Amino acid sequence: MKIGTPKEVEAGEARVAMTPDSATALQKLGYECLIEKGAGALAGFSDADYEAAGVTVVATAAALWKEADIIAKVRIPTDTELKRLNKDKTLITFFNPGGNTEGLELAKSKGANVIAMEMVPRISRAQKMDALSSMANIAGYRAVIEAGNNFGRFFTGQITAAGKVPPAKVLVVGAGVAGLAAIGTSTSLGAITYAFDVRPEVAEQVESMGAEFVYLDFEEEQQDGAATGGYASVSSPEFREAQLKKFRELAPDIDIVITTALIPNRPAPKLWLEDMVKAMKPGSVIVDLAAEKGGNVEGTVMDEKVVTDNGVTIIGYTDFPSRMAAQASTLYSTNIRHMLTDLTPDKDGKINHNMEDDVIRGATVAYQGEITFPPPPPKVAAIAAQKKEKPKELTPEEKRAAEVAAFKAQTKSQATLLIVGGVLMALLGMVAPPSFMQHFIVFVLACFIGFQVIWGVAHSLHTPLMAVTNAISGIIVLGALLQIGSGSWLVVLLSTIAVLVATINIVGGFLVTRRMLAMFQKS
Repeated sequence: MKIGTPKEVEAGEARVAMTPDSATALQKLGYECLIEKGAGALAGFSDADYEAAGVTVVATAAALWKEADIIAKVRIPTDTELKRLNKDKTLITFFNPGGNTEGLELAKSKGANVIAMEMVPRISRAQKMDALSSMANIAGYRAVIEAGNNFGRFFTGQITAAGKVPPAKVLVVGAGVAGLAAIGTSTSLGAITYAFDVRPEVAEQVESMGAEFVYLDFEEEQQDGAATGGYASVSSPEFREAQLKKFRELAPDIDIVITTALIPNRPAPKLWLEDMVKAMKPGSVIVDLAAEKGGNVEGTVMDEKVVTDNGVTIIGYTDFPSRMAAQASTLYSTNIRHMLTDLTPDKDGKINHNMEDDVIRGATVAYQGEITFPPPPPKVAAIAAQKKEKPKELTPEEKRAAEVAAFKAQTKSQATLLIVGGVLMALLGMVAPPSFMQHFIVFVLACFIGFQVIWGVAHSLHTPLMAVTNAISGIIVLGALLQIGSGSWLVVLLSTIAVLVATINIVGGFLVTRRMLAMFQKS
């Protein structure tokens, strides 16, 4: 079978669904690869690159659609493109099945099989095909870069001879893939970053990236990310009001807002309202990554940049992945390749459209003349952060009782050790000479006191104590040298061991100190 990739007809779209590298991998599955002339030019892949990878370059889109059995593309197909389908063809692309009913009906009438890449279920096995996450990752990164391009100050704070520059404050609304990418980029640039999501279980991910999670003073049952396919779902009216109230509190202090909130197969929820935009400082920037689905911000215009009366810039671009076309094409073509790998289990260049497979069934929106959207829930639970039970807050009485119990247990343990030690000392005293017992008692007391002193010091302070431990080791060496001249062979042996161990400790201490000092020296 032949896989063909046409040139994208959407204005400004620079991505391509097949790269020379992905074509090489597809040929190993037994497929013959076709590419429309100039399809990869805007992404940095020339026709010569494809030919070198064994891909046949086809002159026109019409010829490619006619010749190919499988068509892989990026953007939602136009009516003209859908009319070129037939019952023997399979289309793999972004399709927007929830809002593209006319396209679904046209694909049904043609009898073609259509796989929508945005419908790949979020289960562990399907991560390699998750094109939405691949593109969202790029969009989140690029949103911060675009915000910085329109923001008139540094992201990071600086103290210079000319004055102090405070760090920018960034709020990311939605901690999905795009949101986490935006958070990572923002914190890397040095901004004070805040993040909000309706799923409190993602707070740990947000905080691990150096951002502060914004909590609401609102009691509502947490959403189960696994039950919603790893996505956020619709919140209650009361929760929405609490959310908007919190955003109104934050708006005057935030310099950059990046909104990423989307609900599958629904218009984007309005989260940053007009009054919040007006409350922001002049020069602030808002990047609405949900602009294609109506936007999270009141005032967003799709594919345009708007400057409000109070000097706030609202960016509604929908082509962020296309602005990094080479990277986006590489990731998306890899997602396509993995999808075709699952569709070709025998690696014989023939599609096995197994509708019993969770991933294939979930992504298929039209099959053999029937509309198969929406799919049934996957048999395997979706990927989602696990909710953690909050630790129970103890009352003062419970804390006191716990402390008393711990003290009693510790006292009992120490008393037991002292009794056992006393018995052993008594038995040893009965058989050992008096001179040995004198030295042994000093040795035991030194070990006990030394252990208690060092163990009671916080671990973070151990290194500054290096000089003290070296001094103690020096005393040990001196005392051991005095004992080496003793007539008892056992005392001589113990003294020799003490000298050896203390010397190792002193030398090691000086080496560690030397390395610490070297860290502060100028290179």
